[in-house]
Amino acid sequence: MSDSTQTQRDRDPEGRAQNQRPRDRFGRPLAHGSEGVARVPDDAEFTPEEGLHEAQKLLDAGYAFHAHEVLEAVWKSAAESDRQLWRGLAQIAVGLTHGQRGNRVGAARLLRRGAEAVADYGSAAPDGVDAVGAADFAQSVADRLDALEGAEDEDRAGADSDAPAVDIDTGGLRLRRGDAR
Repeated sequence: MSDSTQTQRDRDPEGRAQNQRPRDRFGRPLAHGSEGVARVPDDAEFTPEEGLHEAQKLLDAGYAFHAHEVLEAVWKSAAESDRQLWRGLAQIAVGLTHGQRGNRVGAARLLRRGAEAVADYGSAAPDGVDAVGAADFAQSVADRLDALEGAEDEDRAGADSDAPAVDIDTGGLRLRRGDAR
């Protein structure tokens, strides 16, 4: 088998690259033929209302990567004035994913970037989005990850090992104003 055959990517009818490999609950690709979790289709479209509902269900179940895909779909079709909000929410969800995977430094950066983007909308965020609450949640998780990383840095003293995944209550992120846990 040639190198190009081994690395050939799945393509849609227009020739755009797609990754049809199954994924685990954290969005990591699995081998072709493996049983993964249901995916959000690449061409999915959600209204803000649908996106908030579906993303919250996924977050409540611990599927931050999949919630990120839903929020990204809303971001891509949102009005220009609202895109930064949806992009920030998607960044928060993917930041949670990185934390779940054990990438604490990357997670904290994405969580802070997302928090900054959504905080700009304040309590007047469109579509009932709880921008203030989402920003506060993301910032608090980023702070927790930084504290864990700092403590482990002292413990490791230069050891070359991957950090373990972090147990993050993704359902603690409430996307809509007034949604109680």
